[in-house]
Amino acid sequence: MDIDNIECVSTSNGLDDEIPYHHHNINHHHHNHNHPNIPQNPHPKSHNVNVVPSTINPTTSVHELLECPVCTNSMYPPIHQCHNGHTICSTCKTRVHNRCPTCRQELGDIRCLALEKVAESLEFPCKYTSLGCTGIFPYYSKLKHEAICNFRPYICPYAGSECSVEGDIPYLVSHLRDDHKVDMHSGYTFNHRYVKSNPREVENATWMLTVFNCYGQYFCLHFEAFQLSMAPVYMAFLRFMGDENDARNYRYSLEVGGNGRKLIWEGTPRSIRDGHRKVRDSHDGLIIQRNMALFFSGGEKKELKLRVTGRIWKEPPNADGSNVYIPNLCS
Repeated sequence: MDIDNIECVSTSNGLDDEIPYHHHNINHHHHNHNHPNIPQNPHPKSHNVNVVPSTINPTTSVHELLECPVCTNSMYPPIHQCHNGHTICSTCKTRVHNRCPTCRQELGDIRCLALEKVAESLEFPCKYTSLGCTGIFPYYSKLKHEAICNFRPYICPYAGSECSVEGDIPYLVSHLRDDHKVDMHSGYTFNHRYVKSNPREVENATWMLTVFNCYGQYFCLHFEAFQLSMAPVYMAFLRFMGDENDARNYRYSLEVGGNGRKLIWEGTPRSIRDGHRKVRDSHDGLIIQRNMALFFSGGEKKELKLRVTGRIWKEPPNADGSNVYIPNLCS
């Protein structure tokens, strides 16, 4: 879907500044992530589950036995082994094409049941320890915790390119600016004008119009055109670059109108933990049906001209410590 013209104005402290906006092709992948070559024998040591050297602390020794020789992470069931007793985690078994990285023998489908029992009986630190998590958990609890750990990295929120880059918020902000060429603005108010010469052509498309820095936080404004129940619609929504609990401390409003009418949306920004498609499919944002958008544009419905204005503000949580959002169920 082509964009003929977009003007972005970010307003802060009552000042307007027109900033050009560059369209990003949603089918263009800015990153080509190839898996690194896996060394054949990065840790040439045999794992013997029956022998614990007396000179090594028993607890330390067991954790060493559970270290995968390829990824060096702790192994959890299913743990595989070759005919010579060398072990490997289930993820790396596929990566080495079913060949033992230590002796190069075929791995087959042999399970190391004794080591699996040991793994289930131990406690392990969260895999995000290096990022600040101090939790220590039994095996199964550890996996559940890591799925929701507040210290786990965020996935790049740039919509449309399926970018798989991960990192903390400062890293992702730099990544969005340098690699995706996203416009960065400071301020809590904004003003966007969207113009399209042929509004009858509505294809699934996504743009992240800008990233805003205000209140010491970062917010992503999205604008989309897609089909909803076979009807073309436009949608704008805001996402918070941080966790859901922190997102609830903020509110935002979006307004679009023309010919003496207007639509106003007010809500809580969604965390970037929720993918943009999940937010879109929940209809949690300002949805404008094409006929209404053309009415706002005036003229003879030959050109789409939408001006979307918005504001972000900080709001204390409710008495129960939480805010809730009500999805826009417009169809």
